[in-house]
Amino acid sequence: MPTVTLDQAANDLRAIILRTIRDHDETVISSSEGAVVVLDENEWSRIKETLRLLADKESLTALLESHAIRDRGEKPESVSPEEAFKNV
Repeated sequence: MPTVTLDQAANDLRAIILRTIRDHDETVISSSEGAVVVLDENEWSRIKETLRLLADKESLTALLESHAIRDRGEKPESVSPEEAFKNV
């Protein structure tokens, strides 16, 4: 993940944005007050969806149960995506 200073970002924002989109890699813009992260909009949408699913107790429980099954070397019971996410 590349890091640039605020001054560098101000001078080269277009290139930073295009590189971030092209490479699907975040770019950190740092300043003396802190830092921000620039990331591709599609990646941000995926992150938000993951956080939403993890915040849902039923979805999280199902995910953890399937990981435990795999950890035991077993194959989880298969369900369609529609069935798995019918309440989401």
